[in-house]
Amino acid sequence: MSASDSDRARREELSTLRDTLSRPLPELDARYFYDDRGSALFEQITELEEYYQTRAEHSILADRGEEIMRDAAAVSLVELGSGAGRKIRLLLDAWSQRDDGGRCVMLDVNESFLAASVRTLGERYPRCAFEGVVGDFSKDLRRVLAPSPCMTVFFAGTVGNLYPDARRAFFATLAASMRPSDSFLVGVDLVKDRARLERAYNDDAGVTADFNKNALRVVNQRFGADFDEGAFEHRAFYDDERQWIEMRLRATRASVASIPEIEWRRRFAVGDEIRTEISCKFTRRSLERALAGAGLLVRAWHADREGLFALAHCWKRA
Repeated sequence: MSASDSDRARREELSTLRDTLSRPLPELDARYFYDDRGSALFEQITELEEYYQTRAEHSILADRGEEIMRDAAAVSLVELGSGAGRKIRLLLDAWSQRDDGGRCVMLDVNESFLAASVRTLGERYPRCAFEGVVGDFSKDLRRVLAPSPCMTVFFAGTVGNLYPDARRAFFATLAASMRPSDSFLVGVDLVKDRARLERAYNDDAGVTADFNKNALRVVNQRFGADFDEGAFEHRAFYDDERQWIEMRLRATRASVASIPEIEWRRRFAVGDEIRTEISCKFTRRSLERALAGAGLLVRAWHADREGLFALAHCWKRA
């Protein structure tokens, strides 16, 4: 990225930050969870007993990985939001017998985690060519094109972090970049009992709370903000009507926060909140409706044995 492109991207980011923090219910983009500390905290979350999503998705990949790779018939893989690069290994294991080794492009916002993943996977799968791209999956899809047939994978239910309008735009952009032989494998958390859902975001050890509050620390460091991190507590709840989990930060004492660079200042009274994330939950029908608007069709649906999580394998409609 050139210096001018970098400057433009920062200006756009600052404008968005000011807009979201100035709303009646202020919001922070979920990207601000993921500095090195936040990425490490999220890896801890995936190992918690309460957080069933990762175990369920792993079980699907372990049971169906070979079938998925056979159906994809891919010569390249693109992983969006790769994180530590653990889940992709279950597909790479099923793919490692390719004569040419294949190519795997990994996109993530955290540069150090991405570099470590590319290095580790390159050592484990020497016949496969790995490339890391630092970027945001909602904006940088054009930077991760790979030879066709290509399977783009989007694990962890991360697609549920997008608001419906943004999700439609993401699916449309992805579909526009797909060729007839390309496919898309997306992981989604499924609608289920409220108590089970809320417990997954309110672990007893408080790791998710630390992860949530880390967003304030990241904004302070990156933008010279002065949020009082100790003045907020973690809150997560399920919205039955919208079928999503909301994570928020609630003020436990009065404080004032400012970001001089964008001329933003806000007073928080006790009980005021900042929304930091949504996590939509799906049924097969609701996901199919969302994909259909972009011309994508679910050809294979892989759910774990408890019906907690699913991987949907999709192609463009002919």
